[in-house]
Amino acid sequence: MPNMEEVLETYAQPYDPACPVICMDEQPVQLVKEVRKVIPAPKNRPRRVDYEYERAGTASIFMFAEPLAGWRQATAREHRTKSDWAKEVAAHLDGRFADSQRIRLVSDNLNTHTQGAFYEVFPPEKAREYVRRIEFIHTPKHGSWLNIAENELSCMTSQCLRDRRIGVEGGQKA
Repeated sequence: MPNMEEVLETYAQPYDPACPVICMDEQPVQLVKEVRKVIPAPKNRPRRVDYEYERAGTASIFMFAEPLAGWRQATAREHRTKSDWAKEVAAHLDGRFADSQRIRLVSDNLNTHTQGAFYEVFPPEKAREYVRRIEFIHTPKHGSWLNIAENELSCMTSQCLRDRRIGVEGGQKA
């Protein structure tokens, strides 16, 4: 598998705050709206929720994880475009990793995960500043399971979001 060794070698490196390893992945979620009122739970019984719902669009969850620091963060966006991806990465470069000279970014080979995405969103000088600070490490095709952020997302959606509805209020996405 091309790239597998590169990903594994990246994970084997000791922690370096000047160049931390950051993993990222995203996943679409369906937004739903309750069509019937939820019946509150009486003592010794669970609340009652009707299985009927109304579709209310989709959103994307972006997961970032720094495995050796035990840190992770999930955010939601209305879409999953190049622009959304570049803004998410830039927010972390300007925030949590502002003091890091570079980051090693592990992600899949999705067509939105490109250097060019920064140039579509930011002025050229700012885009170049971001790109210079990122070492892109892509998981191999059919090997995205190597991405720790994908595993984090899988755990979050199976343990935290399973059997839960992500609703909207007043027509606005939550």
